[in-house]
Amino acid sequence: MKPVIFGLAGLELTPDERAFFRDADPAGYILFRRNCGDKGQLKRLTDSLRNLHGRDDLLIMIDQEGGRVARMQPPEWPAFPAAAAFDALYETAPISAIEAVRANAEALALMLAEVGITVDALPLLDVRRPDANDVIGDRALGSEPMRVAAMGRAVIEGLQAGGVTGIVKHMPGHGRVLVDSHKALPVVEASEAELEDDIAPFRKLNWAPIGMTAHIVYTAWDAERPGTLSPFVIEEIIRKRIGFDGLLMTDDIDMKALSGTPAEKAAGAVAAGVDLVLDCWARMEEMVPIAEALPEIGARTKERLDAALAFRKAPEPARFAALVEKRDALLKYTT
Repeated sequence: MKPVIFGLAGLELTPDERAFFRDADPAGYILFRRNCGDKGQLKRLTDSLRNLHGRDDLLIMIDQEGGRVARMQPPEWPAFPAAAAFDALYETAPISAIEAVRANAEALALMLAEVGITVDALPLLDVRRPDANDVIGDRALGSEPMRVAAMGRAVIEGLQAGGVTGIVKHMPGHGRVLVDSHKALPVVEASEAELEDDIAPFRKLNWAPIGMTAHIVYTAWDAERPGTLSPFVIEEIIRKRIGFDGLLMTDDIDMKALSGTPAEKAAGAVAAGVDLVLDCWARMEEMVPIAEALPEIGARTKERLDAALAFRKAPEPARFAALVEKRDALLKYTT
């Protein structure tokens, strides 16, 4: 097995993908809008991935946050609110906000589990900053670290109850960036003392099963390399200072924040200490060199992968309507 998560080109596996994935044996897959037609098609696609590897417990992830980040869209699937809706409710009713965001996450997980998805790239634990780039913006759960941690915990628990494993992102914090890491490399010049606010939610939830790195240079920690490629950030900050010992994956290595070929970036991330590389765009000319550049998955990474997938609970699909009703009733109290 290779320590990589690959994307798929379309609504079903192509013959070339099937042959390549069988040989490369990636740790998992990520789905995008291009892969989501309707419920029947999507379930057949995820079933085909399980059958290809002979593993029922396969990492099949999606970035389904709600709001502007949603790969499964209406009218086939319902829309979910952005995180900012729960942050607004927290202003007047903190307990209600936590209950609402937990119900929302469980309903979201039930929708994903129904079509065979096992992992969602949620929650964001990035602390929102008013002067930062809007790449995080309304996707954040708040601008106060402990509020973010409290609602982030509820999201992880809600997803788990709905049969899906969550990912805390973007470690060690994406809230201060002035440029979008999809387009350029952000450089955060905050001091170590200031960065304590950024890592606080991650430290509080360091038991989370999966974490995702940030493609950001933090000059207080490593002025030369972005977090994803920095052994110091991964080992000293994420593993030791935050105390995270779960499955650590990169953000998409195709983002413009990182330089080099896809294979170079993938190998660099694993060498820096990341468990899994995320490569989203299903380009065979990039996936083949990535698979060739990466070592076989290590024993500790495999243990973390197995634990992350075992984190999920058996879902109760009949709860979906009641969970959505509960969420919407609580959100009505937002001022």
